[in-house]
Amino acid sequence: MSEAVTDVNTGEVVVFWVCAVLAVAGALGMVLSRKAVHSALWVALTMINLAVLYLANSAPFLGMVQVVVYTGAVMMLFLFVLMVVGVDASASFIETIKGQRLAATLLSVGLAILLIWGLGSALSGVPAQGLDAANTADGGNVQGIAHLIFTKYLLVFELTSGLLITAAMGAMVLAHRDRWKPAPSQRDLAVARVLGDGPVGNLPNPGVYARHNAVDTPAILPDGSTSDVSVPAPVRARGDERPLDRVDIEQVHQITEGPTE
Repeated sequence: MSEAVTDVNTGEVVVFWVCAVLAVAGALGMVLSRKAVHSALWVALTMINLAVLYLANSAPFLGMVQVVVYTGAVMMLFLFVLMVVGVDASASFIETIKGQRLAATLLSVGLAILLIWGLGSALSGVPAQGLDAANTADGGNVQGIAHLIFTKYLLVFELTSGLLITAAMGAMVLAHRDRWKPAPSQRDLAVARVLGDGPVGNLPNPGVYARHNAVDTPAILPDGSTSDVSVPAPVRARGDERPLDRVDIEQVHQITEGPTE
């Protein structure tokens, strides 16, 4: 019996150290990353490891909520918004609301004080009973959380809900970009194309030859010259444009039209 208990304790210790190290690494990666998308991925790593720690400490409901709600919904939505909207990092250096940096500093200090106070209260005073005793008191983990949320922490729960709604509205305001001029209509685009320096009609397609890819082969104009605009600009920029083989073209003409007299 003692061996089984020792194995369980050893497994819990291994899970704790692995997930704790990965969670801290994700937090450091979020702070040190230069790109917002990378920071979001690091936060997802931290949240997943926190979920595993919740499960290891007999809190399955919190673990599932951490994965489904925060990691699977909130963080992925935040990541998709960053990828689609593409907010530039230089925008963070412009203070659109006066005094927000001072307010953020004061709130950060207040949060640090609350965290230190909470940890000090947890580590001193009444000895910890563990989640097993707390779950047994209300008949389960979900029932115990529901009892605390809707009785002792009801006001805090409602304030947190309002804070999340405010954060969502703030994200929408920050991601919004005002249009400086009306969007061009199809007629405006057509007029600009006619008056511009580029070709009015459709661009010629690349040349089609069975021996290699057609994308890197320029089209042949009626006068026998090649059209550079038929090859995509990235291919031309890399220098991968394939020159035409005049010998092959002459052989094709001889096969299709017969030898010239």
